[in-house]
Amino acid sequence: MKAEKQSSAPRRSSSIERILGRLDDLDSTNLAILVQRLARERGLLETVFDAVEEGILVIDATGTVDYANRAGASLIGLNPKDIGSAVLWKLVPDLARSLDFLREDGLAPNIARDVELFYPEHRWVRLQISRLLLGDDAVRFGVIIRDITDERQNTEAMIESERINSIFTLAASVAHEIGNPLNSMKIHLELMRRKLAKLDVPEEKTKSLKKSVEICLDEIGRLDDILKNFLGAIRPQKPILGKTNLMEIVFDVLAVQKAELEKRNIRCSVKQGKGLPIVLGDASQLKQLIFNVSKNAMEAMQDGGAIDIVSDVDDAFVYLRVRDTGCGIERDAISRIYEPFFTTKDGGHGLGMMIVMRIMREHGGQVGIDSTPGEGTLVTLQFPRPDRRTPMLSTFGAQPAQ
Repeated sequence: MKAEKQSSAPRRSSSIERILGRLDDLDSTNLAILVQRLARERGLLETVFDAVEEGILVIDATGTVDYANRAGASLIGLNPKDIGSAVLWKLVPDLARSLDFLREDGLAPNIARDVELFYPEHRWVRLQISRLLLGDDAVRFGVIIRDITDERQNTEAMIESERINSIFTLAASVAHEIGNPLNSMKIHLELMRRKLAKLDVPEEKTKSLKKSVEICLDEIGRLDDILKNFLGAIRPQKPILGKTNLMEIVFDVLAVQKAELEKRNIRCSVKQGKGLPIVLGDASQLKQLIFNVSKNAMEAMQDGGAIDIVSDVDDAFVYLRVRDTGCGIERDAISRIYEPFFTTKDGGHGLGMMIVMRIMREHGGQVGIDSTPGEGTLVTLQFPRPDRRTPMLSTFGAQPAQ
């Protein structure tokens, strides 16, 4: 049926007639052998093209797809039975806009560009277009399409990582510069305290001044602690990995947050699903990770609520899911939740979820967020199982525990 359809096409029948005209001296037996050989060669070429991962299309000047290999048809959502009649411009508008000039200029030069497609699914492809010289008057173009979605995502992740590292470096530098004058102020306040203690004046005359000095020293000490914690939180450090039970980390964090949970009238439940949630992780960084996630959950609830923490294990991953009944996150905000200094909370610094993402990446894991405004948020932390994680240590720059 396919051969009949092709032979009935006007543009192809003329080419076949010319070939047959040159072979009119062959008898029917030799001609049949030649036809069979050509059919085998065509089948071989189609098999080879279908095995190629890149998409290969042949289109004419009107955009009609004359040929598509298996990968090409899949990338643009083309039904194989429509080859020869489907018009690329109508089939994939996103791709058509990139090729629009072909309909106006049959002598278009070879081009290469990256195109974002939204059909049949969202992906990025690299497009190469060349004019085909087929020996007849018809204008045709070869289109090679390569799926670069993963490459693009990896590049974006690398750029984002470099951006975050730049912010970390800047923040560490600013924190260091703030720390120097604080130390100087502390030294001079301590000198003032000593001199006040040596003054030969009644206690009641210096009591108020001494109290002010002590308050200043206490506040400087508090600022110094904040800076140390801040630097410890943002300074990129390679995790020292060891087998760690996530539930033990969860209980340690909740013990620290117990007073705040009670103050906010928040009920917290912890449930272990099937299998032990053992991961290769840095216990200190994992505590910071879970602290940030649970802290966000608490701050999302103003008048009480609930936090449910559940662990689970499958053949490849260990999951820790933290669900709250808070205010939820708007759809537009979810896409920006990991951006440095982006926050939806009054007084928030916008570094918490960025740090969560960094720690998860360094542990070879992923973060997922599902949220409904007014109903709550579910944060899913997905870690590779230890037997799947070991080969990835060098990839993420982590170090095994000694």
